[in-house]
Amino acid sequence: MDDNKPGLKKGLPQVELPPSITVRQLADLLKVEPTRVIKQLMRKGIMASVNESIDFETARITAAEFGYDAKVPKARKPSPTRQERGKGKGKGKLSVRPPVVTVMGHVDHGKTTLLDVIRKTNVTAHEAGAITQHIGAYQALVDGRKITFLDTPGHEAFTAMRARGAQATDIVTLVVAADDGVMPQTVEAIDHAKAAKVPIVVALNKIDKPDANPERAKQQLADLGLVIEEWGGDTVCVPISAKQGQGIPDLLENLFLVADILELKADPDSAAEGVVIEAKLDKTKGPLATLLVQKGTLGRGDVVVAGSAWGKIRAMFDDQGKRVQKAEPATPVEVLGLNEVTTSGDRFIVLPDEHEARSIVEKQKYAKPRPILSLSVLSSQIGAGRIKELNIVLKTDVEGSIEPIRTSIERLGTEKTKARVIHAASGGIAESDVLLASASKGTIIGFNAPTSPGAKQLADTEGVGIHHYDVIYKLIEDMDRTLKGMLEPTYAEVLSGRAQVRAVFPRGKVAKIAGVYIMEGKAGRDAQAKILRQSKVVCDSRVSSLKRFKEDVSEVSAGLECGLGVEGTADFQIGDIIEFYRRERIS
Repeated sequence: MDDNKPGLKKGLPQVELPPSITVRQLADLLKVEPTRVIKQLMRKGIMASVNESIDFETARITAAEFGYDAKVPKARKPSPTRQERGKGKGKGKLSVRPPVVTVMGHVDHGKTTLLDVIRKTNVTAHEAGAITQHIGAYQALVDGRKITFLDTPGHEAFTAMRARGAQATDIVTLVVAADDGVMPQTVEAIDHAKAAKVPIVVALNKIDKPDANPERAKQQLADLGLVIEEWGGDTVCVPISAKQGQGIPDLLENLFLVADILELKADPDSAAEGVVIEAKLDKTKGPLATLLVQKGTLGRGDVVVAGSAWGKIRAMFDDQGKRVQKAEPATPVEVLGLNEVTTSGDRFIVLPDEHEARSIVEKQKYAKPRPILSLSVLSSQIGAGRIKELNIVLKTDVEGSIEPIRTSIERLGTEKTKARVIHAASGGIAESDVLLASASKGTIIGFNAPTSPGAKQLADTEGVGIHHYDVIYKLIEDMDRTLKGMLEPTYAEVLSGRAQVRAVFPRGKVAKIAGVYIMEGKAGRDAQAKILRQSKVVCDSRVSSLKRFKEDVSEVSAGLECGLGVEGTADFQIGDIIEFYRRERIS
């Protein structure tokens, strides 16, 4: 340890820290409230909840702020807090654990059918329209070895877990139909898997169909950066027919081979930690949650905190519905005993007693939302050396704009900092884009691309910056200055209300007045206003007049109708959406 590193002073009391530690564990070691640690991390631009883990270097610098000199322990072992919370059954020895595999791909390419064959069950027959309707976790025994599968409805669920600090997957199995080839959801799944930095094994399905064209699918994958092994790449590709059961043993063999290379291990004797895969409210049983144990062993009677929920586990069931008394690492179980329905992707931990569990949940309820990571904030973090790679989700109005913008962005940067476009597509900015940016600690760039109301709300919650441009050179200029740590503070658009045009009235020879219904927020006279038609901005100006029953008013709230004029336009159409906003400086 170099005592001359920034933030450390000689003569400080020493504390030993493991390579990774949760915010709460660090607070316990430093003998301070977790909220004080969280505030210190926020000052450094790091957003972490009380149950999220941080690396040693971040913990070391934070400890120095509280007057401690952090050291690496002489022998790698669980932290003192973990030992106190553990069940005392072992000495923290790591054991090989089963791999956790997420199955992803385009709709109707055979994801659930593949799992049916592996599990020797018939889930598809029970699904509405034979399409997966929920997140499931299943464990199979193959030649004496266990393997856990996560069956997700799409890449959004996979990334939602990462956005909440839960890296639940070791390997992604990408199912691609040999007859359809690569489809839009396939591309998105690849981008989300790459952003998670997990290995991808391609299952080339439906090779038994007469119109199957495996070579075309392989070429499409290569064009997206997934070059298969037989073409000189490092991506495993296994041709299968899930319907006929063809190639399944070969696929499983390759999954175990990748798992062996990863050397997946966990300590089964420590207190359990993991992630919520699914949660629901049962009419007879109450709140239920499917938990994937990642560390330690979860047992009946344990007290757990899962997101905003807590409780003592009264019963546990495996994926076949059988009661079990314990669940070891990489094992999914459905648990009964939480006080409320938690959220998919939430972390869960085991605590010594119900009092401490209740205390943690209460503190989380009053936690402040994450501050938005604007370009100026990212620029300052880059300038301070805290960010080495800027992850960007790029959305454009048309497909033809993607490549020139992507190429220009990725050419920018310095030797120390680069930009990486982790996902690029045409169309509006959606919630899945926000989740990907949040999980990757990145930002969203929209070129003539509107943002859906749901995505805007989620971005505010997750602290994701969305930046709109209509001129390419301005976009590139801002990216260049951001990567050089030179960008000045910018201004953000804060949505104050939305209205729908329901009637259009003439006003003089040219001007028109829109009769609108305020759907949310409020409309104010002189407010900035955008007119959206089929999700595209046709006018960006300000409200020039606002009336209720022929009387001028200063503002109109949600649920009311009014007449308004927008400066510089007479082009209203019934069905237009008007967004009212204000510009606020982001420091």
